[in-house]
Amino acid sequence: MTSGGNQPRPTRNDRREAAREKAKALREGQKKRERRNKVFIQGGIIVAVVAIGALIFTLIMQGQRPDGPGPRNMASDGIVLVGGESGIEAVETPALKPQATPTPSVPDDSGTVANIVMYIDYLCPFCGQFEETNSESIRTMVESGAATLEVHPIAILTNKSAGTQYSLRAANAAACVANSSPESFFDFNELLFANQPEEGSTGLTNDEIKGLTKEADVSSRSTVEKCIDDVQFKAWVQDATNRALTSPVPNSDLESITGTPTVLVNGNQYQGSLDDPAEFQLFVLQAAGQSFEENPTPTPTPTPAS
Repeated sequence: MTSGGNQPRPTRNDRREAAREKAKALREGQKKRERRNKVFIQGGIIVAVVAIGALIFTLIMQGQRPDGPGPRNMASDGIVLVGGESGIEAVETPALKPQATPTPSVPDDSGTVANIVMYIDYLCPFCGQFEETNSESIRTMVESGAATLEVHPIAILTNKSAGTQYSLRAANAAACVANSSPESFFDFNELLFANQPEEGSTGLTNDEIKGLTKEADVSSRSTVEKCIDDVQFKAWVQDATNRALTSPVPNSDLESITGTPTVLVNGNQYQGSLDDPAEFQLFVLQAAGQSFEENPTPTPTPTPAS
């Protein structure tokens, strides 16, 4: 005898049909998941393609973006300093346009002025030695009008400062000062050498370099400091360095700069002592005297008496 609440046992056909329905539901669920995943994958691919495309576009635009102009007052790749009423002044020139060829400075050929040209690297210890020995006498010569000074900051020791690129950063800072406060260039140049770090060290930080601009009484300091932090003239420093190492040196017989310091007086290279100020002063006098002999001042013709 069976209870009225008992359900009849499913037949084999019933079980088979139930299995088919369950399999059908599983297949439909799987198809839905596949369609959903496909949408997600396609959407992800689209997003990735857009992102990659944007990255490529940015890189292309950065590659095509022209370098900024060089610093003002350095159209020759160097700054020319002369004596003026207020002390040492810079000869003003427009900024060198990107990819433009520098315009060599025109030396004073009167035979009474020594044209001193220096190619220096702010990390170069020999440059520091020459500067320490001769800076004051050069200042006196320029202030008195006996000489002009053209300074070319280059960066051949960029990889000699434990990865900080101090040589390049210091040359850029000099360009920043030349661009915005040229009247302070001589003092700033002198301070960079007075505080010169050792080759192989990390060099001065940007903040320490900016501290020297204050000590040099640089005008437009906020502009100069931003220029230092942004390494605004990095491309110009690299180009000017490459030009110095691969091109003939204007107003001289040198085929290129092969090391620093390279010091020229009226086109003649100084190769004497780096720690004897008297030797360099004598060289300047001899170079100026040679120029005087080659370009004598014409003797005035007497005016006939009436």
